[in-house]
Amino acid sequence: MGDLDVAGLDRVKLLAARYRAALDRPYLASALYALSVVPSTAVPTMAVDRRWRCYVSPGFVDATPVEELAGVWIHEVAHLLRDHHGRADRLPAAAHRDRLRVNVAQDCEINDDLVADGVALPEGRLVPGLFGLPPGLLFEAYLPRIPPQANVHDCGSGAHGRSAPWDLRGAAGGIGPVEAGALRRTTAQAMRAHLRGRGDLPGGWRRWADQVLEPVVNWRRMLAGAVREAVAWAGGAVDYTYRRPSRRTPALRGVVLPSLRRPLPRVAVVVDTSGSMGQDDLAAAMAEVAGVLREVGIRGNRVTVLACDADVQAVSRVTDAAQVTLSGGGGTDMRAGIAAALAAPDRPSVLIVLTDGLTPWPAEAPSCRVICVLIGADHSGPPDPPAWAETVRVPAA
Repeated sequence: MGDLDVAGLDRVKLLAARYRAALDRPYLASALYALSVVPSTAVPTMAVDRRWRCYVSPGFVDATPVEELAGVWIHEVAHLLRDHHGRADRLPAAAHRDRLRVNVAQDCEINDDLVADGVALPEGRLVPGLFGLPPGLLFEAYLPRIPPQANVHDCGSGAHGRSAPWDLRGAAGGIGPVEAGALRRTTAQAMRAHLRGRGDLPGGWRRWADQVLEPVVNWRRMLAGAVREAVAWAGGAVDYTYRRPSRRTPALRGVVLPSLRRPLPRVAVVVDTSGSMGQDDLAAAMAEVAGVLREVGIRGNRVTVLACDADVQAVSRVTDAAQVTLSGGGGTDMRAGIAAALAAPDRPSVLIVLTDGLTPWPAEAPSCRVICVLIGADHSGPPDPPAWAETVRVPAA
């Protein structure tokens, strides 16, 4: 038995368990040591709040072996690293009525990774299999299939986001959201370094680290913004025309002046139909492009869609995106499709290329705006297109 503090908490045993957790999983050390300890007889076991304060029951510490206490340290800090309280805030209002049910779903998200990693946890740990659910999902996916709960472990407001009876008022002894964000990024970087050193991580932690370091962006919003901006840029060009004389012509007595006109841009969409493309992902990207072009008034004969065949590098013109079908061939050379688009009599002012990126590119920049939509691409995929193309990555569904 270690020395007891004024609240009867065996702090030596508790901190020895944290040291063991940090020693066994060094990539969690910064997050573990950021937690401040608050002894409390109101909390049944251990719990955390939004400000990274860890409430600890002295009786629970006395009754729990150091190895399992280390596992509980890891479990509680996982709630904070995965921003469970922030994600819970975004749930529908009806879900907040049963905070323990939310907590159970969150425990399932965490514990399947901890069990797979060999972390010792106290008896009664909650894992997806207890509810007939598969491992590896986020708590938002588990929640609808978790039955109402009672008399289960409450991990506190740092997990389910609702106030707990033991929560301290104010910010004393805690950290704010900026420091919490920095801790998450530091931990994710430590996990990446652990993997580079031939270490191993459960799949859930790998996905979490990837999300923190390379957050998923809304590719639809990016694509829509890129297309709108490019069309606006192309539409900003002006030219002179004598079809409608200038309003100043009557004042010049016999001299006809041309007026300025703002032409409606032409858009060419070059589609990679090679076998490495995913039909569903391609269809989603095509639908987004078509929708944005309709919104900005570009339709009909102002849009040309060219399908670039993989095998023969042939280019066919279709009248609608729905007519594009994948050829099932191998690699492709999108230079043929780009050249065909630029050689057309109705030369485009905006060129949109939909491809998986496994293609060579023209050596020189085309004389128009180019948007490259990489279908099914992630951080480990093909290299970026040339710098003269604006790139939007559409992750695989």
